[in-house]
Amino acid sequence: MGAQLRLVRRRIRSVQSTAKITRAQELIASSRIIKAQQRVRAAGPYAREIIRAVEAVVSRSGQVQHPLTKEPVKPTRAAVLILTSDRGFCGGYNANVLREAQGLRELLAGRGVEAVPFVVGRKGIVWHRFREREMAGEWGGFSDTPLHENAAEITAALLEAYERPSGEGGVDEIYLVHTEFVSMLTQRPAVSRILPLEIEETTAEPSGGPIPIYEFEPSPEAVLDALLPWYVETRLYQALLDSAAAEIAARRRAMKSATDNANDLLDQLTREANKARQAEITQEISEIVGGANALAETIAGSK
Repeated sequence: MGAQLRLVRRRIRSVQSTAKITRAQELIASSRIIKAQQRVRAAGPYAREIIRAVEAVVSRSGQVQHPLTKEPVKPTRAAVLILTSDRGFCGGYNANVLREAQGLRELLAGRGVEAVPFVVGRKGIVWHRFREREMAGEWGGFSDTPLHENAAEITAALLEAYERPSGEGGVDEIYLVHTEFVSMLTQRPAVSRILPLEIEETTAEPSGGPIPIYEFEPSPEAVLDALLPWYVETRLYQALLDSAAAEIAARRRAMKSATDNANDLLDQLTREANKARQAEITQEISEIVGGANALAETIAGSK
C-alpha cells in the first residue's frame, strides 16, 4: 500500500507542475491576443483602400491588359504560400492549415499543375523537411509578431518567381493558405488566390459605396504596375496578422483545455491517494488490533 501511495503522490506532483505551465501559457496568450487583434484592426483601413484603388483601376479602365491580371492559358506551376506557427502548444492550428495546403496540392495536381511551396513558420518548415519536400522559400521567427518588413520580403520572393516563365523555374499562379481569425473560439483555415487577379463582372453595388471616377496618368497599366506590388504586400501582411491572432487564440484555447484536464486528473488522483491512504490506515489498525488480541491471548494462556 505504501508503494502505491508514493506512486500516486509522485503523479500528483507531476500533474501539478504541468498545470502550472499550461496555466502560465494560457495567461501569456490571453495578454497577447488583445495586442494581436489591435494590430489586425489597425492594418484594416489601409488594406481596404489599396483593394478599393485596384478595383477602381480595373473597373474604370475597360479591358486592362496587365501581366498580373492576365489568366495563364495553361498553367503548369503554382506557388503556394503556407502560413504556420513557429511554436507549438496551439492545438490543431498547424495541422488544420497543413491539411488545407495538402488538399490544395491535390487539387492542383488534378489540373496538371505542380504546387511549389513557400513556407512561413518553423512548424511548417519542419513538416516539409521531414517528408523531404523541397521548398522554394522559407521564413521563420516572426509568426506571432509579424512586421511589414517580413511581408515585403515574402512579396519580393513571390513576385520574382511570378515574373519568371514557368519553364525557367517561375510560377503561373500564387495561392495563399492561412488561418482566419473569426473569434476567440473559432479559427478557420482558408485558401485564396492572390495572382493573377480574379476579375468578375457584376452589377451589384460595391460594399464600400460607388467607386470614384479617376483619370489615370500616364495609363491604367502604369498605375497597376505601381499598385499591384503594394496590393500583394498588403494582402500578405494582413494574412500574417490574421494568422498571428488565430495562432495566439488557438494557443490560449489549447492551454485552457490542458489546464482543465490537468485539474480533472488532479481530482481523480487525489481521490486515489485518499483511498490508498485510508486502506493503509485500515491495514495498520487491523495489524495493531490483531497484535493486541494475540498478546491478550498469550497472557491469558500463561495464567
